[in-house]
Amino acid sequence: MIQLAVLPLMVLLMAAAPPPAPPPAPPIIIAHRGASAERPEHTLAAYERAIEQGADYIEPDLVPTKDHQLVARHENEIGSTTDVAAHPEFAGRKATKTIDGETITGWFTEDFTLAELKTLRARERLGQLRPGNTAYDGQFAIPTLAEVIALAKAASARTGRVIGIYPETKHPSYFKALGLPIEPVLLAELARAGWTTAAAPVFIQSFEVDNLKALKGQTGVRLIQLLAPSGKTGDGLDFAALATAGGLKAIAAYAFGVGPEKSLVIPRGPDGRLAAPTRFVADAHAAGLEVHPWTFRPENVFLPEGFKAGTDPRAIGDGVAEIRAFLATGIDGIFSDSTATAVQAVAAPVR
Repeated sequence: MIQLAVLPLMVLLMAAAPPPAPPPAPPIIIAHRGASAERPEHTLAAYERAIEQGADYIEPDLVPTKDHQLVARHENEIGSTTDVAAHPEFAGRKATKTIDGETITGWFTEDFTLAELKTLRARERLGQLRPGNTAYDGQFAIPTLAEVIALAKAASARTGRVIGIYPETKHPSYFKALGLPIEPVLLAELARAGWTTAAAPVFIQSFEVDNLKALKGQTGVRLIQLLAPSGKTGDGLDFAALATAGGLKAIAAYAFGVGPEKSLVIPRGPDGRLAAPTRFVADAHAAGLEVHPWTFRPENVFLPEGFKAGTDPRAIGDGVAEIRAFLATGIDGIFSDSTATAVQAVAAPVR
């Protein structure tokens, strides 16, 4: 009789107990400019390769054309990433400009129409470091934002997993001053894709602050404040101040997360090895921000001591171990030139 009386009480207690918390989501893998360790960056082929290898998001850096279309290039200067110098019809377009305080000579997307840019072909930017990628020089066109979105949607349908995009607005103040603001074109393309809320598979990132604050009132998609280890944003704010606990709390008022240069998470010591982690991840999480550090690259020249393989700077070292050291800090995503390396690192248990 006692056992029968206790049974309803146990049922009530079980019903009142909160459901168990879901397991934490694995860190997202962001293909930095595509699988740029294996294909020329910011090409559809680089994005396709990254998706094949398991990327969750593909990253197009966005710059405008003369006729106000958005294309994927790391910079608006395209002399190092296309064959424009081999086109005599564009020789007169070579110019010297000052962009965010830096004087640069070359060819710039804002001086070309989209139709003109489509006559160019991409080439490997780091040919001496990644000679294998030079085999693809001349094969791929410069993609538009619309083409990148279409690729992500088609891959999502084909693979059955959601492939998102992680666009960066490059030099937004500079382009706004030219009458070629990036944000309205970007938002229009996202709206056409049906991506307007925080549930959309989209993050918009920027090194500037004012444009992210403006975007906060124009879209529901998630925003990411990029942070360099030193210097100032394109709109004149100090990165060091933004990376403090107080700065991160201020960022949380307009952004979903932060994209710090990875030394802000784990710096390197005088010997070139990884030092102890900083408080950055803890401070960001305390402010309610996700943390997606950049950029993990597999070649020796980019790796800390202890992760290199031999002395050739081009050799592939232990990028998996480096990423796992950062995963142990509790980061929520990683930008990687090698999607395959990132996938392997995330799949391995972190000790």
